Amino acid sequence: MSVATIGALLIGFLPGAETQYPEAVFVMLFFQVGELFEGYAEGQSRKSIAHLMDIRPDVAHVENPKGESKDANPNDVPVDSIIVIRPGEKVPLDGVVIEGTSALNTVALTGESLPRDIGVGDEVISGCVNLSGALRVRVTKAFGESTVSKIIRLVEDAGEHKSQSEAFITRFARIYTPVVVFAALALAILPPCISFIIYHLSFSEALSTFAPWLYRALMFLVVSCPCALVISVPLTFFGGIGGASRKGILIKGANFMDVLSRVDTVVFDKTGTLTRGQFAVTAVHPFPGSEEGGVRSEITPPSSRILHLAAHVEHFTTHPIGAALRDAFPDEATDGCVVSDVEEIAGHGVRARVGDKVVCVGNTKMMDAVGARWHDCPHCHNEHRTGTVIHVAIDGEYAGHIVINDMVKEDSAEAIRQLSGLGVARTVMLTGDRKEVAEQVARQLHLSEYHAELLPADKVRYMDSISRSEKSMVAFVGDGINDAPVLARADVGIAMGGLGSDAAIEAADVVLMDDKPSKIALAIRIARRTLAIARQNVWFAIGVKVAVLVLATFGLATMWMAVFADVGVTVLAVLNAMRALRA
Repeated sequence: MSVATIGALLIGFLPGAETQYPEAVFVMLFFQVGELFEGYAEGQSRKSIAHLMDIRPDVAHVENPKGESKDANPNDVPVDSIIVIRPGEKVPLDGVVIEGTSALNTVALTGESLPRDIGVGDEVISGCVNLSGALRVRVTKAFGESTVSKIIRLVEDAGEHKSQSEAFITRFARIYTPVVVFAALALAILPPCISFIIYHLSFSEALSTFAPWLYRALMFLVVSCPCALVISVPLTFFGGIGGASRKGILIKGANFMDVLSRVDTVVFDKTGTLTRGQFAVTAVHPFPGSEEGGVRSEITPPSSRILHLAAHVEHFTTHPIGAALRDAFPDEATDGCVVSDVEEIAGHGVRARVGDKVVCVGNTKMMDAVGARWHDCPHCHNEHRTGTVIHVAIDGEYAGHIVINDMVKEDSAEAIRQLSGLGVARTVMLTGDRKEVAEQVARQLHLSEYHAELLPADKVRYMDSISRSEKSMVAFVGDGINDAPVLARADVGIAMGGLGSDAAIEAADVVLMDDKPSKIALAIRIARRTLAIARQNVWFAIGVKVAVLVLATFGLATMWMAVFADVGVTVLAVLNAMRALRA
């Protein structure tokens, strides 16, 4: 652009040439207009990512042993400290609530506008905003390992991973620019020299033919400037990453957008990915004819009585099954029943005295050990029996069983449906769970296939076989430490960022901050849309430039057309690239 401007200023000094001062001025003026639009678009892209930087907390209120709080830098707060989070403040560090109830605004992390209610025992993650009540929180992670720090590192590192399109444009510009300059130089010098030799022109006559060819060469320079390509393509990917982050999807680099856009096979872990990772009671079946140890009540139905007793027996256990039983009968802590002689028998279950009754809660081994003749319920359907079956005996008499299972996430089925709509032909589930449990989940979600009872090494082996056999682009979605090797092995690894382990988040290429499987389809749509916008810019810029270059070579173009082919196309490409911000 500088060479073209200087040439336009000096061309008037050649014999027979007209001054081109307006063209020289407007080349630079329009170039600055293009720079202005580029700066605005890049600023908007940066804002969409920089809103994540706003989640960085400034201060933590640390409580000392006397109960007094003192302001401190979150970087200096050690693990196990007690911090106070007041209404309206950002959560400075990851931790567990030990006192207070409130609602957290998680929109900056997950993109979800609905606040999340929390209470004692719930985990809180840094970067959220405390909306209502004051909280006392015990810190579980240092600031450098907290959720907010990891998110900011992911976003800051995202620019280092260029997409194939960006890398090509960068290499292309390094070669293209000197080639174009020498081509313009040849266009300005060779035709007059050839005319001078062929037609035996005098020097002054040859010099007079030099001006129009120089003008065409200057137009050639302006038109061929690769601004539209060099600016708009990276800007498009930058905007796509920013737009995805607003929806709680962190994509670690533009190169992963390339891969995401071509994914046609998605492999899922089960627990914590398609399911909640939390056990819950799904069915209660009292044994027909059982008097439940003489505790049958006209007010309380038998099934509730079984839950009542089982919840009391499991009151002190830390096992997830015990927590599921307590959650299913929350009144057990306040109904006045006395629990004594609690005995946990490894590999069998728990035995305790509830009031004057001895209640055993466990597996069939425990029922055999106490002499209770356990039975399958003849009225149970297979889907009700899928899961962990907990048997209950009262004073040695079999009372019935309780079915506990990991609950499928609310939007898992919608996620599979959306992926199918996007042309993802194969959805596979790999799990270490039992075959019958995996079969039920696969049938409920309409998955293409499933493989159960797998160790972490088995998952890696299956992932390799899927990639080799189909020669397809494979995404793996997981959340646990055991998923980290598979996440790293997949073409693109997608981790659940809310409940996911640190190892899984580090190994993944894409992180879903709210753990919703439906965000996978949204991430693919964003990637495909971003790639489409980048391609539109490339073909539009090249098409216009080639057309004007051809006209300029034959003397049919003007400098104004050349300016439009460069600056005008750049502005339009930048404006088009800004559409990637809208996820």
